[in-house]
Parts: sequence; C-alpha cells; structure tokens
Amino acid sequence: MEEKRPVDDDLQRLREERLRELEARIQGTTGGVIEVVDDTFRETLQKHPSLVVDVWAEWCGPCRMVAPAIEDLARDFSGRVTFGKCNVDQNPAMAGSFSITAIPTLLFFANGMLVDRAVGALPKEAIKARVMRAFDTG
Repeated sequence: MEEKRPVDDDLQRLREERLRELEARIQGTTGGVIEVVDDTFRETLQKHPSLVVDVWAEWCGPCRMVAPAIEDLARDFSGRVTFGKCNVDQNPAMAGSFSITAIPTLLFFANGMLVDRAVGALPKEAIKARVMRAFDTG
C-alpha cells in the first residue's frame, strides 16, 4: 500500500495541473499571465499601461524557476499590473528591440515606456519590490 501513495500523489498533482491548464485556456491566459508576441506587442503596450514582460525560453531552467513567481504576482497585482510572457525563440523582434542577451529578463513598461529591467532568476519578493517601485503600487 505504501508504494501506491506516491502514485496517488502524482495523479492528484497531474489532475490539478490539468485543471489549471483548462481554466487558463478558458480565460485565454496562463494563470493571469498574457502572451506577448512580436506582431501585437505595440497594441499590448497601449492596452496595458502597467506591464511586466517575462522574456523566457522553453529550454531555460532559470526561466522555469521564475514562472511560478510571475503567475503568483499576476494574481497579487490583478487589476493594477499586467504580467506577460514572451518566448524569445518565437519572438526574435522583441529580443532585438530590447537587446536581450540573457534570459530570463523582465521588462517593466509604464505607459508604453521601458522603466526597468531585471536579468536573471530573481526570487518572488525581489520581483515584487521591483514591480512596486516601477509602478508606485503600495
């Protein structure tokens, strides 16, 4: 029976992940995080006056470490700051426009202007502090 418990835990975890994926698909976002792409970036900037873009790639380990913090912060700052993800491999214009040379890179935009950037896998609290400073949210 004890060997069955880890399998049960894994099944429950998979069920929960699948449910989150389905909920995100219904909402059109990933945990409150929007997708940012080259073709619609300017429109996204206009639509979201306070925007944090997580520039990442599938193969990037540190990017996967930052993702849960971004999703949590998107919920925490819902209605005040929009969080987006931009896959650098699929959106080379973004990488070129903002001279992205290392990932993860977080880009902070206030009213369409780049006001801050953070490179590397920062912990959630450090990202939160940068968000609060960039957008004067208290």
